[in-house]
Amino acid sequence: MAFNDSWNRRTFLGTLGALAGMVFGKGKAFAFSPAAGAAAPVSGFGASGNVYEELGVTTVINGQGTMTVLGGSLGRPEVEAVMALAAQHFVSIPELEVAAGKRIAEMLKLPEGYSAIVTSGAAAAMTSGLAGILTGNNPEFIEQLPDLTGMKSEVIIQRSHRNPFDHQLRATGVKLVVVESREDVKRAVNGKTAMMHFTNFANAEGQIKVEEWVKLAHENQVPAFIDAAADTPPVSHLWDYANLGYDLIAFSGGKAVRGPQCAGILMGKKELVANALLNNSPHENTLGRSSKVGKEEIVGMVKALELYLKEDHQALNKEWWRRLDAISAQITKVPGVSTSFSVPDVANHVPHMEIFWDPRKISISPREAGHALRAGKPSIVLGSSDRGLSTNSFMLQPGEEKIIADQLTQLFKAHAVAG
Repeated sequence: MAFNDSWNRRTFLGTLGALAGMVFGKGKAFAFSPAAGAAAPVSGFGASGNVYEELGVTTVINGQGTMTVLGGSLGRPEVEAVMALAAQHFVSIPELEVAAGKRIAEMLKLPEGYSAIVTSGAAAAMTSGLAGILTGNNPEFIEQLPDLTGMKSEVIIQRSHRNPFDHQLRATGVKLVVVESREDVKRAVNGKTAMMHFTNFANAEGQIKVEEWVKLAHENQVPAFIDAAADTPPVSHLWDYANLGYDLIAFSGGKAVRGPQCAGILMGKKELVANALLNNSPHENTLGRSSKVGKEEIVGMVKALELYLKEDHQALNKEWWRRLDAISAQITKVPGVSTSFSVPDVANHVPHMEIFWDPRKISISPREAGHALRAGKPSIVLGSSDRGLSTNSFMLQPGEEKIIADQLTQLFKAHAVAG
């Protein structure tokens, strides 16, 4: 079975040449030409400066965090500027991917033999990374997916690590083999085992922790993949898992790093990353063809990482706590309202605040309160459960903590039980 048209074959072979540089260290660096011209004035749609209002879509104050359904995070102006520069030229996307991956590996000081590519989010990184493990650089296998005839077909995963995101793994055609203990892993590994997958936000829930999982994989000569999509901050997680020896690592680009919303990073062993790119856009007749990432997103992701690494993360953390303290100080003046604070161990490792109230003093349920805030003006999105409301402040814009505090105070007072 061969790639069916000359464009596919040319681009595939061209990528193999570029990826040889990735794997063996002989790839060319890519340089952008200086951009010309200034931003064009906007007429028609967008002329008002508020495209969402023009479309009749409500913007929200995001007190829930880097949720994809809310648009992730807000990009920095410098990232937007660099993406605009990238939009002014045509380039070879495979060549750009290799060059960007080399720059990312250098910035993060990844171990020798590691590289990266920019993907259309962490979910796409999971699919293309596993696809590359399954197919290698065999064009017949690449075209064949998700038909796994002639390939390995099983991925080992802990039961507590099963979640909606493993749909990205199943899309390749593999069977997920569920384990719980170390003994289960030893029994599960066989000639069909392609990979062992770890979901890092579930680290506390499984019997086998993040450090031991990769060791078990390598003891059984199986590659280990870790989904670390939301695992920054701390910034060190961008290289910690590579230093632990994970063969492939997936990160989201549009969360705390504040890169393009449709971007992510697949980093890992050079050969595996190279094979992932062969299974990805821009190559046609591949499983990853629908997961297109453009030149603008690739370049924007490099810039976002550069800026993220330079940030004063201690100062940011201090500001996040200040915002939550300000909200708490105001709303707890309302009789019956209380707050508590925590920081998750992994995934959205930032200050969180829970908001509770005595139903004998305030006659609105947490779910109703969440809906009321969402329906208000301005619209505010907080987490809600049967127990109370929850919020974190790292996606708030300056001054929005005061708006949240004011709206919550008004809401609680409006539903105060007369006594």
